[in-house]
Amino acid sequence: MPQQFIELGEGYGDVYELLEIIKTNQERFHQAFILTSTKEDKKVISLAVALKPVGESKFMPIYICREGIPYNEEQPTMRQKMFEAQIEQLDRKAVVVEIKHSSIFSESKLFYQYLIGILRLNNYIPALT
Repeated sequence: MPQQFIELGEGYGDVYELLEIIKTNQERFHQAFILTSTKEDKKVISLAVALKPVGESKFMPIYICREGIPYNEEQPTMRQKMFEAQIEQLDRKAVVVEIKHSSIFSESKLFYQYLIGILRLNNYIPALT
């Protein structure tokens, strides 16, 4: 099953868009992710949600707000709290995964291929069929 990341952005408005995508696609919800990474001793998170394919399609979209949110395990930001609350309304929990920061990759396409590999390896998304 082919998967593709669809990047929304890093700001508050983008997180609200991600929350609306989750709300309006509850029946397609597959998994939510909080992806943590570090750059120059600063921890940041990416919020992402994978949706099941629609109809006969084999395409799985993964919407992401990439690395725009500071991360502190003891003090989650409002954006992280809103994301987790939206997921909890579906009686699910977001999976937290430690990843490499996108800045170490020469282009974003390589970063997203790396992420898909990590998510497949851990059985968070289906293998390519």
